[in-house]
Amino acid sequence: MKANFTKLLVLFVLANFTRAFGQQTTNPAVEAKIEALLKQMTLEEKIGMIHGNSSFTSTGVARLGIPELTTSDGPHGVRPEHGRDWVLDKKGNDSSTYLPVGLTLASTWNPELGYAFGSVLGAEAKFRGKDVILGPGINIIRTPLNGRNFEYMSEDPYLISKMVVGYIKGVQDQGISACVKHYLANNQETRRDGINVEMSERALREIYLPGFKAAVVEGDVNTIMGAYNRFRGQYATYNDYLINKILKGEWGFKGIVMSDWGAIHHTKEALMGGADLEMGTDLAMLPLPKYDKFFFAEPALKVVRSGEVPESIIDDKVRRILRIMFKTNMIDAKRSAGALSTPQHAEVAKKVAREGIILLQNKKNILPLNKATVKTIAVIGANANRDNAMGGGSSQVLPKYEVTPLEGLQNIAGSGVSMRFSQGYSIARNAGADQKLIQQAVENAKSADVAIIVGGWTHGYDYSKWDDNAYDAEGFDKPNMKMPFGQDDLISAVVKANPNTIVVLYGGGAIDVRQWVSKVKGILQAGYPGLEGGNALAEIIFGDVNPSAKLTVTFPKKLEDVGAHKLGEFPGDSLNVRYKDDIYVGYRYFDTYKVKPQFAFGHGLSYTSFDYGKPVVSSSGNNATVKFTLRNNGKQAGAEVVQVYVKDKKAAVKRPEKELKGFQKVFLQPGESKEITLSLDEQAFSFFDDKQMKWVLEPGDFEILIGSSAQDIRSKAKLKL
Repeated sequence: MKANFTKLLVLFVLANFTRAFGQQTTNPAVEAKIEALLKQMTLEEKIGMIHGNSSFTSTGVARLGIPELTTSDGPHGVRPEHGRDWVLDKKGNDSSTYLPVGLTLASTWNPELGYAFGSVLGAEAKFRGKDVILGPGINIIRTPLNGRNFEYMSEDPYLISKMVVGYIKGVQDQGISACVKHYLANNQETRRDGINVEMSERALREIYLPGFKAAVVEGDVNTIMGAYNRFRGQYATYNDYLINKILKGEWGFKGIVMSDWGAIHHTKEALMGGADLEMGTDLAMLPLPKYDKFFFAEPALKVVRSGEVPESIIDDKVRRILRIMFKTNMIDAKRSAGALSTPQHAEVAKKVAREGIILLQNKKNILPLNKATVKTIAVIGANANRDNAMGGGSSQVLPKYEVTPLEGLQNIAGSGVSMRFSQGYSIARNAGADQKLIQQAVENAKSADVAIIVGGWTHGYDYSKWDDNAYDAEGFDKPNMKMPFGQDDLISAVVKANPNTIVVLYGGGAIDVRQWVSKVKGILQAGYPGLEGGNALAEIIFGDVNPSAKLTVTFPKKLEDVGAHKLGEFPGDSLNVRYKDDIYVGYRYFDTYKVKPQFAFGHGLSYTSFDYGKPVVSSSGNNATVKFTLRNNGKQAGAEVVQVYVKDKKAAVKRPEKELKGFQKVFLQPGESKEITLSLDEQAFSFFDDKQMKWVLEPGDFEILIGSSAQDIRSKAKLKL
């Protein structure tokens, strides 16, 4: 496996050396083939290519050798087969690798792992006969309540931008198209099908666009999925400003803009607004699919024949589809076979989990557990022995296996440690604190050396059976940050019975932990760590692996401390949600408005310690270089994510207290030192001036802040530009 992983890293480096900056380019020879095909196609054949003809395919032109385009969810594994309809086939040959979710991947702060992750996804999509994998999801995590936060990566646009490029190149180097989603501002599931998002141009440019721009300009992504919501009054999927002017105009995107399933509502407006491929329109799905009634089917044919829409508009859409087909060897070439659910793929999933599970709290160094002294462990909580792969909505994956936390602990602890399991709480609609289950857990904990409670949110899918605040899935937002099913009462009771209590949190982001955070000794944030997650978690708990993950979102103490709720609106009224929090998302709000978080952005503990040397900052023109020495002061190998933030000392506009503009994950042996060099380009110091409608770098004084988290700054340096 080591050789395979090294090969992936070499490919990642080569991909980044050869990446295209500026507008995407086209191949003249391929463009000539596309034009030749277009001239041979009838209007009806062209129209057939721009709308779905089954749940996940669009029509080809068999007489010209143009195949169907086959898409598939999802962002962390190829979804189960269901043929051309929505009913699962259940044939048993569609078991894909269940990778950790996007939030857990981003928590590694390791772009090289993003490439390895994408390579697995691309290889498995190829094996399963897919052309487009519908991921990654990179919407900004604006509030902890969004039901799809687990799919996304971060509250910070810079971190997203760095993680998304590796993922995309990993997928597309396998000859499969990635599909970055959801463009743009799909930051809530509540009324997502039509809620109108209003935000400033500065917020758009500084916070919500950068990840998508990196996906296009640096990642050369082949396809983009439009969002359900409206943006400034027009649906995002065919928003003239977002699609025609920014995406296809400013960034020169040459690929396909596809709708999310059912996100198109009008024929002419959508055709002219830049959408290229209509998928999953609900009006044509029930009681039986009627794909010729899609907005881009018979209605599109009618408006072109009437002259309302020029045929050249249709040609551009077909041209984009053909361009991606040629690029991914769907026409005039043969693909390699790909691979499905291999041990090597499982090892990549485990490596991501190892680097993506975050140690949030470790009082009195309760972790790692010592197998020689810890002989009995009370494992408590319904999440300890529950599979999550088939939950979450469109992200469901059917793996060959999934190692639960309980199984992982049993696997890693060995025969010398006794595990006793108590359910602790019930996962069911309107299930509160179950005193009988709590008492059983307390009795278990009383006689154990250590209690490990595995809880948090649960990756639901069958919504009819869920408590109203238990959704951690597509289609629903959570009403608050409280843990469902009476878990707070469970944890409080268990820690009272056994002070050596460790809590493991599953779920897509921040949870309100105030009731018990000061009482428990250890806290781990797992996200959803994939099919090997239980083993990876246990390796960290027993010290076989040193935790190195960092939070990509701020954990507030309470929901009211979040900028989107304090300054802005969420979920808005019946028509609009106004982003009055503007650029103050996540740590930008907490830092600037002096609100103390529970756990800061970038926070994550290790079993070793790191010393940051004095930085030396130099500038050349509008660029700067930061150099310092990092040393592992501890007695075991570990990795530190060094983070560089920039503070503008004085600006013509109000700016955040600081902003992340550089990071590097550094692996060090005990006592080892490395000189770290991080480069900051002009963009690192600029802000978007919405009066001039351009990026501005004002000459003046800046402060470079180097730290282990947004709240743990180890050294500072001044810089004048």
